[in-house]
Amino acid sequence: MGKQPADMFGPRPVDLEGIEAEWPLIEAELSVLDAEIANIYAADHGGPSPLDWRRLRRAEARVTRVAAELAARPVVLKAVA
Repeated sequence: MGKQPADMFGPRPVDLEGIEAEWPLIEAELSVLDAEIANIYAADHGGPSPLDWRRLRRAEARVTRVAAELAARPVVLKAVA
């Protein structure tokens, strides 16, 4: 199947609003990914240091905190055509 005409022009403003609203969580999850990659790399070079483990724990805690903040936001329902 080919692309629908609307898809050819990229995301709609409403799509971008959704991404922007969730960006803090996306950013927090990227921090976890970075910390996990650092730990994998460190495993091949003597093992993760206490600082590496702390960085991972802090990143995981940030994901939990940001997810809770997003869940606590009021939901705005929009009409669908």
